[in-house]
Amino acid sequence: MAVPAGDHKLVQIIDAALAEAARKSGPWLVCRPGCTQCCTGPFPVSQLDAERLRQGLQELEATDAPRASRMMARARESVARLSAGFPGDPTTGILGEDDEAVAKFADFADDEPCPALDPATGTCDLYSSRPITCRTFGPPVRSGEEGGLGVCELCYHGASNEQIAACEMVPDPDDLEAKLIAQVEKSSGKTGATIVAFCLAATVQK
Repeated sequence: MAVPAGDHKLVQIIDAALAEAARKSGPWLVCRPGCTQCCTGPFPVSQLDAERLRQGLQELEATDAPRASRMMARARESVARLSAGFPGDPTTGILGEDDEAVAKFADFADDEPCPALDPATGTCDLYSSRPITCRTFGPPVRSGEEGGLGVCELCYHGASNEQIAACEMVPDPDDLEAKLIAQVEKSSGKTGATIVAFCLAATVQK
């Protein structure tokens, strides 16, 4: 299926929120091309993210086939390494949602690089199609209504709690992402989160 039309609006909203957070943060936000700590260790991606990544892969195949081929090879190799201990269904790539699976995922494959990361350049081959988590990582983002502010551990050194709070990013105030995820899951029949490696490897196998 195609990425829903509303995804373009979602990306615009989040990118604008990031730009404002970056403006407020100034030199405290040290994220730069080649800083890849957040690209190591898998994280859950939604079915909306998965569709966006697949579309990005198709576009990359059309514009730079060798680069796409190298990335797909990394995805296949990553899935081969991760399948045995995958906390979910390794045939579909869908993560388990029970307490045991969630606990297992917390320490799962912490040293595994994202297959979209080009090891030669330290940049993302699917940057324009990257998941929402990637778009919001770095600046302070609140975890839930009553949660604290989470920031990248490499950023905001020397900043006080008050200064960090003043840079808070509110990425999706109207919860558009949840509506679009529900739309994609209903249309595709696939529900639940996956990880980038399985998403790209599944695209390879089609």
